[in-house]
Amino acid sequence: MGFKPFLEGGIAAIIAGALTHPLDLIKVRMQLQGENPFSLDQNPNHNNLDLNLPVKPYRPVFALDSLIGSISLLPSSTPAPSTSTRSSMTPFAVGAHIVKTEGPAALFSGVSATVLRQMLYSATRMGIYDFLKRKWTDRLTGNFPLVTKIAAGLIAGAIGSAVGNPADVAMVRMQADGRLPLNRRRNYKSVVDAIERIARHEGVSSLWRGSWLTMNRAMIVTASQLATYDHVKEIMIAGGRGTPGGIGTHAAASFAAGIVAAVASNPVDVVKTRMMNADVESYGGPLDCAVKTVSEEGPMALYKGLVPTVTRQGPFTMILFVTLEQIRGLLKDVKF
Repeated sequence: MGFKPFLEGGIAAIIAGALTHPLDLIKVRMQLQGENPFSLDQNPNHNNLDLNLPVKPYRPVFALDSLIGSISLLPSSTPAPSTSTRSSMTPFAVGAHIVKTEGPAALFSGVSATVLRQMLYSATRMGIYDFLKRKWTDRLTGNFPLVTKIAAGLIAGAIGSAVGNPADVAMVRMQADGRLPLNRRRNYKSVVDAIERIARHEGVSSLWRGSWLTMNRAMIVTASQLATYDHVKEIMIAGGRGTPGGIGTHAAASFAAGIVAAVASNPVDVVKTRMMNADVESYGGPLDCAVKTVSEEGPMALYKGLVPTVTRQGPFTMILFVTLEQIRGLLKDVKF
């Protein structure tokens, strides 16, 4: 199979993931809007925190008094905002609120989990996709049909998600921690601490909580992202609108791939995020989570965080593939 495609994909994914981590964190926070933070982590043994600490009501009120979404934090005695008000917040407003209430460093909460996730998930899926691409490309014509690209992406995404799910659970928990009341926060020190504590307090199987959803999302993302990138790049080159080694070609194809992947995967991503952030008893399963989300917040709740998903997936995919192509160029003569 060869180790080089895994290494190339892993390095490119780590760079892309670290640079776009704040956008991913904002996406997670927006996807959790409407979910009651007080319903989570009711087991005191899970958090190992002093429950005698005063509970500070999680009742920020946002006054979006300009087109760019400036924020005013009103006193806690002010009635909590409605779900519709919170849901209408812009990614900029959510990011500004995180910086204001938790500090600039909070935008990189869980970045260690992102790095581990990319090492496991992205390196695996991209290495396997490259392997299947080489195996399934017609040796005489060099043809790799779109349907075959999608099939390769589905397989690669499923395997990659199974490998990376523990890091995915840790990443979601770490990113969502700041929205919980002080005495409910998990306060993970690192991704290793998060994984160890989740396994110890909730069982090893909890590291694969939401794995069915993660697998479905990963299959959708990988199939749409990698297949779209390859296909658009081939069309551009065949039509004389790009060259195989041109950065412009890579950027245009990767941007299209990011948009397609974001729109296709967002509903599954919302349910996955909520499942991973919740305690075992919160939802009866992915379908129960989806039904509760839609019944309580409406069908469009499944597209919460779409704007930051697109604004994150676009840059992430562009950085991923542009970096990957450069790494491939540097390592093209290296054999291992």
